[in-house]
Amino acid sequence: MTKLTHLNDAGQAEMVDVTAKSLTERVAVAEATVTMQPATLKLIMEGGHKKGDVFTVAKIAGVQAAKQCANLIPLCHPLMLTSIKVDLQADEANNRVIIQSRCKLAGQTGVEMEALTAASVAALTIYDMCKAVDKDMVIGDIRVLEKRGGKSGHWQADSVVEREHG
Repeated sequence: MTKLTHLNDAGQAEMVDVTAKSLTERVAVAEATVTMQPATLKLIMEGGHKKGDVFTVAKIAGVQAAKQCANLIPLCHPLMLTSIKVDLQADEANNRVIIQSRCKLAGQTGVEMEALTAASVAALTIYDMCKAVDKDMVIGDIRVLEKRGGKSGHWQADSVVEREHG
């Protein structure tokens, strides 16, 4: 088993030194879901929410969150992200919104935390905007779907590989 990278030899937390790492293109895709009552999803989809366009506000919140990741997670490196995309999709069959975020840069460390932060904050924003009509919403399934770049190369979650290769 490999050791935790954010712990030094004495077992103390510290930021990873990435000075010697190669500058490569790095991409991470993350996902989160918000499950809700069918009427809440319908309200969002029809644009009838009194607070405004829920998807647009959640998308902007996700982008802002990715840019602030190092301010939220103590040992994350401040990164110069070159692309942040947040996409939201209504999944009517399961009464939920699926959020996918994609962060990209040319750098010395990965962007998984930024992608996870974007998806999570977009989900929290949906909850915040809709809690007045549906307090039973559930935020879940927050995970990394894919990462590219760096020494470890390309990785995809097993469920993504199964879905693509059936």
